[in-house]
Amino acid sequence: MIRTLAIDDEPLALQQLSSYIKKIPFLELVAECQSAFDAKKIMDEEVIDAIFIDINMPDLTGMDFVRSLAVPPIVVFTTAYSDYAVDGYKVDAVDYLLKPFGLDEFQRAANKVKRQYELLRQEQAEISTVDDDDSLFLKTEHKVVRVKVEDIRYIEGMSEYLKIHLQDQPKPIIVLLSMKKIEERLPAKTFMRVHRSYIINLRKIQEVNKNRVILDSETYIPIGDLYREQLNKYIESKFLGK
Repeated sequence: MIRTLAIDDEPLALQQLSSYIKKIPFLELVAECQSAFDAKKIMDEEVIDAIFIDINMPDLTGMDFVRSLAVPPIVVFTTAYSDYAVDGYKVDAVDYLLKPFGLDEFQRAANKVKRQYELLRQEQAEISTVDDDDSLFLKTEHKVVRVKVEDIRYIEGMSEYLKIHLQDQPKPIIVLLSMKKIEERLPAKTFMRVHRSYIINLRKIQEVNKNRVILDSETYIPIGDLYREQLNKYIESKFLGK
């Protein structure tokens, strides 16, 4: 199931959008949101694969909201204004629905979401563990490279890509891979997901405060609310004194 948000500031439009989502077998409606701010709160806590979002909303437009996301989900814009169509594709929206739209039009947009969802999850990057020397093989830039697990400082999710930041290497390795896939391969005693977009090497932590993990003077990793308790438990297990 593709976990989906319906976002529209107009109650009737939101109700219709939600009813259409519920009629598509491969879509799961996680929540209805009347603002981008409501959507952001849910996306900080939940895994969301796709959003159907109105562009012309007060305070924060749908377009600006999508642009603000470090790792945006699959996006379908809805609006009553056809002038927004070109801008919609500039932020990699998979489709654009002009209000009023019917179920048939929505179904076609949903099918595009499904194709994109399946494409992102195809294993286009090979990854495997090497037990004897704790290494990974990663496919990047048409070649396969060996990476020692202990050299990974942190991993950053960028849409369908990952940036693997390594010790003593100024540029990260970029791979086409999901956060879930690489999280499954990394040793849980050493690596932890602390945000929907970040996995860190626990041995590289220098400092932890309320909202972020500090790896060095230039690297600050945000802590997501969903992952805060797990990180706190790890810190408490290593804590000496009161």
